[in-house]
Amino acid sequence: MIKFGVVYPQTEYPPDPAAITEYARNAERLGFNHVLAYSHVLGANPERPGGWQGPYTHAHPFIEPLLLFSYMAAETEQLEFTTGIIILPQRQTALFAKQAATLDVLCGGRLRIGIGIGWNKVEYQALGEDFHNRGARVEEQVTVLKELWTRPLVDFKGHWHDIPDAGINPLPIQRPIPIWFGGHHDNVLRRIARLGDGWMPNYRTPADAHNALTQLRKYLSDCGRDPSEIGIEARISFGNGSERDWGSSIQEWREAGATHISVNTMGLGFEKPSDHINALEMFAAAAMSQQV
Repeated sequence: MIKFGVVYPQTEYPPDPAAITEYARNAERLGFNHVLAYSHVLGANPERPGGWQGPYTHAHPFIEPLLLFSYMAAETEQLEFTTGIIILPQRQTALFAKQAATLDVLCGGRLRIGIGIGWNKVEYQALGEDFHNRGARVEEQVTVLKELWTRPLVDFKGHWHDIPDAGINPLPIQRPIPIWFGGHHDNVLRRIARLGDGWMPNYRTPADAHNALTQLRKYLSDCGRDPSEIGIEARISFGNGSERDWGSSIQEWREAGATHISVNTMGLGFEKPSDHINALEMFAAAAMSQQV
């Protein structure tokens, strides 16, 4: 059965604790399985010297996902949390391992980590990390995370990491915390096959994702892994329109192998927190109730 989630409307929702509580509690009340939150640490000024082009700027608000989820965890009982996605090579691996493990403990094992390598060079520069080797580094980072999340002491010597017989405490409830990858590049698909628990494609339709899904399943087979054990998280827009549209999209993604679907209410002109919550209520009543 598909698990339905919500995309937290980062850039449109007020940074108000009461509003965030209302959102999380309503998502749980309506039967959604999880909240997915986008992540950006810094936004660039498009008027900066040399200019700037990107989907987000300094004018778009982003609450840090792990802190957001820590707050939501205290306001809910069953709702799960997933990052969609954390730009892992921008972050110190051991520190992120500690933060995620702490959150996993505090939320009772309701955490799933989606990671990627990102596109924002300005953000990398400001955080003191190398943009150009991010793909190679993320693979070693995933290996280190799994070690730190499953063993009380880690003795690791890699190209970018040197852990001299040390560990984090407390360890997470999930050992290890599931790691899903975002992105579409062939290198990403190969990483999922070797290292990942799931994929977060950003394709609009299953037809758009068909070739990548076929390639991913081949790489999984090459690695001796069962494709049915790898999760796939699709996203659909509330703005697609009607109960029929939602039902068709859900069925198409189900046939393509999706295990999770998150509905996105951003970019539709909603002006109040209640607009987003009302949209979730409509989607739950019209689409989720029929998916058994």
